[in-house]
Amino acid sequence: MSSTELPSVMATSVVPKVGTVRVAAGERLRTVGLPGITLTVRARPPARKGLAPALYVHGLGGSSQNWSALMPLLDGLVDSEAVDLPGFGDSPPPDDGDYSVTGHARAVIRYLDASERGPVHLFGNSMGGAVTTRVAAVRPDLVRTLTLVSPALPEIRVQRTAMPTALLALPGVAGLFTRFTKGWSAEQRVRGVTALCYGDPGMVTPEGFRNAVEEMERRLALPYFWDAMARSARGIVNAYTLGGQHGLWRQAERVLAPTLLVYGGRDQLVSYRMAQPAARAFRDSRLLSLPDAGHVAMMEYPESVARAFRELLADTGELADIGATGVRS
Repeated sequence: MSSTELPSVMATSVVPKVGTVRVAAGERLRTVGLPGITLTVRARPPARKGLAPALYVHGLGGSSQNWSALMPLLDGLVDSEAVDLPGFGDSPPPDDGDYSVTGHARAVIRYLDASERGPVHLFGNSMGGAVTTRVAAVRPDLVRTLTLVSPALPEIRVQRTAMPTALLALPGVAGLFTRFTKGWSAEQRVRGVTALCYGDPGMVTPEGFRNAVEEMERRLALPYFWDAMARSARGIVNAYTLGGQHGLWRQAERVLAPTLLVYGGRDQLVSYRMAQPAARAFRDSRLLSLPDAGHVAMMEYPESVARAFRELLADTGELADIGATGVRS
């Protein structure tokens, strides 16, 4: 077992039925059973046959819903699917309890191998950025292009605002936090998350806020919610400490796929100063800087991310193959 992997525990055998997961217009959900994991996949019917597949991977505490604003903007360019990582969204915990970056990457690889959709245009945000970086490094045959939105790559000086998330990795802290915040409403929790993740929380619409509160209430009813959060946070911290060929920066250097990097100037979790080191590490990279964006640019500025992705396809010659006239906005 590598140092990124956590001790094995059995997943909860019976997952309680909680609220229904929201599905946006044009989306559909399906459940995929694989050895050791069960994944929920959110998909949009492709605009036409023959489009290259895309897979989107969310960050810590997120879900496939985090990509619902971006996916329809790419309808004419790719065949979109977004996955709920094990223990997040509507996917139950993994059987072995492995929430490491390697464990999540293995889940993505298993899905791509089983679905035979690769090579895909692979997207990742935050923790999902670390996961997809690892996937692209160890399985280049599965990745056409890589788009990373505020990827969680190791930083020497972690921002103060990111420390509470990192503290979740410490044994016992999740339990203490759960007891300390027992009286917090779902609305309070969502306001806190929004303030942390958005460059301008005022961009969240009333409907978007209500949907987020509903999803928060649903997740808090799951008995494994905090365990998945704490173990995944621990997985990120452990991945940060790895050196040698398993280090995330070393793996970034091994990525062969053309890479789009998206960084927000108001990101409180991944420092904007990491944009240039990342651009140097990925051998075939281009950088989109969004000064007013926070940690989830694909939710705050989906049109800008879609436009940059289209330019990535143009750079690699894939746009000519598609014959697309533009990104729908």
